[in-house]
Amino acid sequence: QVQLVESGGGLVQAGGSLRLSCAASGRTFSRYATGWFRQATGNEREFVARISWSGAYTNYADSVKGRFAISRDNAKNTVYLQMNSLKPEDTAVYYCALGTLSDYARAYEYWGQGTQVTVSS
Repeated sequence: QVQLVESGGGLVQAGGSLRLSCAASGRTFSRYATGWFRQATGNEREFVARISWSGAYTNYADSVKGRFAISRDNAKNTVYLQMNSLKPEDTAVYYCALGTLSDYARAYEYWGQGTQVTVSS
């Protein structure tokens, strides 16, 4: 069993930056791809970014490409999402997930509880 705990969310002004962290328990973290998803109020959960187990392969949603960066440190069982040039439309609850490398939520087995990101205009 793997447990995920996100942190780093908060309130930031438009144009600002935040770094989200997702810490995983268990020794199998490095076997899994990791994804970040987000869900704004009234919307469906959407893909944000993903990274392969080795860190060699990444992919981003078009809406965040060039502004967000996903990375991981397998020695620390942690995955990060660096978010720059934040926009009000980035406001959502952000979730990390472990599973099979994919842009689709159904491919991921384990999910964190989410962390709120609010961007003010």
